[in-house]
Amino acid sequence: MLSLELPVLDISQGDRLSRDTYRADFRERVWDDEGHDSWKLERQQHFQEPGSDSWKAFSQGDWEGALRLIEQRRDGLLQYMGEAAKRNFSLYRVRVVEEPIVPYLQWELHLLRLRAECGERIRVVGPEHIRGFEESGPLPELVSLGGRTLYKVVYDSRGISDGAVRFVDPDVLTRWEEFIEGLYEAGEEMSSYFERKVAPLPPPTAAE
Repeated sequence: MLSLELPVLDISQGDRLSRDTYRADFRERVWDDEGHDSWKLERQQHFQEPGSDSWKAFSQGDWEGALRLIEQRRDGLLQYMGEAAKRNFSLYRVRVVEEPIVPYLQWELHLLRLRAECGERIRVVGPEHIRGFEESGPLPELVSLGGRTLYKVVYDSRGISDGAVRFVDPDVLTRWEEFIEGLYEAGEEMSSYFERKVAPLPPPTAAE
């Protein structure tokens, strides 16, 4: 386990946002405060993303179509990352990956490789990095924005987005960003992890 201290996240101190409200709030705050980096932590191994055409293709067994649709996102991601660079901030993401890699995560890692190629700073950590932090349950799914907002993203039992809990306490934000940064420093770059562990995999036989 890493020599990090797990911060407290008291849900009662945040504001529960519905899915639509969360999306609107995120769009409003995403470009707040130039110069403040964004940090994201992804822990769950399976989600459903019905709003993604690529995920729909994957879930229907069309692996080649799913990969093609991922690649079609390149120009939009380059534009987004270019805007972030103009505003002097970077996007960091830590992705926890358990092995063997489940079909959903195999799909997502292709998308994350593209995001990394477009400028997002993504690293992978394994369960061995976080085991000591999960004695009371899995780590939360988190994203910080603008140096002022932290969201705990909420999912239903199917793994579909169900809004978020928003925190604006600077101490909560800072502690969790420092924790995610510590995991990031211990992680492996997406490009090398992908080449070692994902590129050799055959197409998934079924969506989970």
